[in-house]
Amino acid sequence: MYPWLWFWAPQFRAPLSGDVAQRIEPDTQFFFRGIKPGAGNARIEEKAFSVATYGKQLGLITEILLELSDRSGIQSSNAAAALAQLKAISREIEDIKEAEYARSAADIEASVQGLQRRGGTAYAELANRLLPLLTGTLSSRGESSS
Repeated sequence: MYPWLWFWAPQFRAPLSGDVAQRIEPDTQFFFRGIKPGAGNARIEEKAFSVATYGKQLGLITEILLELSDRSGIQSSNAAAALAQLKAISREIEDIKEAEYARSAADIEASVQGLQRRGGTAYAELANRLLPLLTGTLSSRGESSS
């Protein structure tokens, strides 16, 4: 119920105590909005990124370039130095991938061992689901071959 003189009612507000208007949806497009108009179209870049990330694209280009460079002789010393650097970068990236995969495998193993220690039906069900994966008895689509 409003008082009959509500429009004269004073409103006192302390500093920083007013109405709050805040966008809470996450902004996932910040990267693509940073692309300058002269450098490319942000919408095209975003769609291309959804097909293959920049890392995937560069990885494919690197593989092809290294194979082509092995087939043909490099004449220039600058090109030879750049090729050596590219090979070193490629090896370092492969080492990073291997270390991450090994860490992931160790995490999975520790999780399964923890579940095994607890026992119960959850471990038995997990073992039944994982055993075909680990023994390679799945079809090429990732479905059980039962």
